[in-house]
Amino acid sequence: MDSPLWTSLKQQSQATNRAFTILAPMEDVTDTVFRQIVCEYGRPDLFMTEFTNCEGLLSDKGREHVAHRLQFTHQELPLVAQIWATQVESYVAIIPELIERGFSGVDINMGCPVVNVVKNGAGSGLIRDFEKTKEIIHRVREKIEEIDPHFGFSVKTRIGFTLIQPEWVTFLMQQPIDALTLHLRTRKEMTRVPAHWELAKEYSQMREALNPDLVLIANGDITSRQHIHDTKVTYGFDGAMVGRGIFEDISIFSESPTHLSRGQRLQALRKHILLFQETWGNSKNFELLKKYFKIYLRDFPGSAQLRNELIIMKDAEEMLQRIDSELSHV
Repeated sequence: MDSPLWTSLKQQSQATNRAFTILAPMEDVTDTVFRQIVCEYGRPDLFMTEFTNCEGLLSDKGREHVAHRLQFTHQELPLVAQIWATQVESYVAIIPELIERGFSGVDINMGCPVVNVVKNGAGSGLIRDFEKTKEIIHRVREKIEEIDPHFGFSVKTRIGFTLIQPEWVTFLMQQPIDALTLHLRTRKEMTRVPAHWELAKEYSQMREALNPDLVLIANGDITSRQHIHDTKVTYGFDGAMVGRGIFEDISIFSESPTHLSRGQRLQALRKHILLFQETWGNSKNFELLKKYFKIYLRDFPGSAQLRNELIIMKDAEEMLQRIDSELSHV
């Protein structure tokens, strides 16, 4: 195991005594358009794609529905493809394509709590099947070694299924992976309770005892630069993965806080809408754009009212006209 990606990130963390940063993969959020927008306000050290189903990619019919999840531009590199599947063979079969397309690594999702994913033995369903998990990891590692030993290989998971399971975490720490991301909640907890940061130091100590070369990343309720700082200094993790925190502060990865004015927020939303149109046309549901409104339309007088107006609009042109009208008064 010799991934330049993960080795360099770990070395960076050690040299600076700061956690490196990752934007968490989020369904229908972290597509190529949003990643390009984030780059303008201070990019993380690493991006990940939305989680992508291997069986879909491997079938002609399914591919047209999921291929967009792996679309990217050069500016988003380094970029890791996050995948999931129901069959062991599917994980293995997709590796050659990911390497050929220029991804920096692959991340296997072992934490998704969605019922249909779990009941098919994927996502956090793997927490209940150590044998299948071991087979997936070893088979994927073999395929990577066969094609490109430097290709990164990581896993993202939760700390238990119904209850907290230290044995699951220690099991993964001893597998042939380069990096492990721990979402500090169980599958049952979803996001209904605060992440278990009281256990974080324990997990970093486990790593030091079992596999000190393993890159360890924390995820869950990281919403500020201070928390990113604490991830390394207080809890001993190498990296911090930010999910919903990006909705609170799009510049969270920037080294210094950036206060966006009303005009800057409106311009950012305008650019997002235009880039969405340019990238996806009519191939992606326009309604998905509305997920991002709370990032831009906040922290200025009248932002809530404007958000409520835009949320009921049915096309991009109507939205752009309304935004331009606001900008004319800035």
